[in-house]
Amino acid sequence: MNKSELIESIAKSADISKAAAQRALDSMVGAVRLSLKRGHMVTLVGFGTFYVGKRAARAGRNPRTGAAIKIKAAKVPKFRAGKALKDALN
Repeated sequence: MNKSELIESIAKSADISKAAAQRALDSMVGAVRLSLKRGHMVTLVGFGTFYVGKRAARAGRNPRTGAAIKIKAAKVPKFRAGKALKDALN
């Protein structure tokens, strides 16, 4: 499912216009992004938790030249599925 299909599904199930569904989805994604940027977790009970993970600095190789390079440490977004979501899939 891509973004436009998700918007269509939200609009249909909530009985709202696609434009309103798109604004709602964009607002939700923006709120999650802002919260993660501030270092907070976002927990949606029954769905899961979005949080910020840390990736350590490491050595890598340039695939084109084979030269060794240093890859900086980074913060990465992560998601941990909740129990209800896991149970729905099994």
